[in-house]
Amino acid sequence: AQSVAQPEDQVTVAEGNPLTVKCTYSVSGNPYLFWYVQYPNQGLKFLLKYITGDNLVKGSYGFEAEFNKSQTSFHLKKPSALVSDSALYFCAVRDTH
Repeated sequence: AQSVAQPEDQVTVAEGNPLTVKCTYSVSGNPYLFWYVQYPNQGLKFLLKYITGDNLVKGSYGFEAEFNKSQTSFHLKKPSALVSDSALYFCAVRDTH
């Protein structure tokens, strides 16, 4: 079984401030983790993924995410938010089992 949770319905930050979108996951095997974004009136766009290797993953549009195995988290971060970052963000997990 596998699942993800995004505990915050909405995240509000001022332009130029750091942005974090939280994601926690549950898997029985090793996780493959993904972040997607949906800008207004557009389809889903792939941002980044973690499969193995470096825990800090760099992605598109200046985003990054850090895989934390002990906390089963994969939070999406951007050092300096833009007004154009206003969008829906989706975390996804795939179990390797």
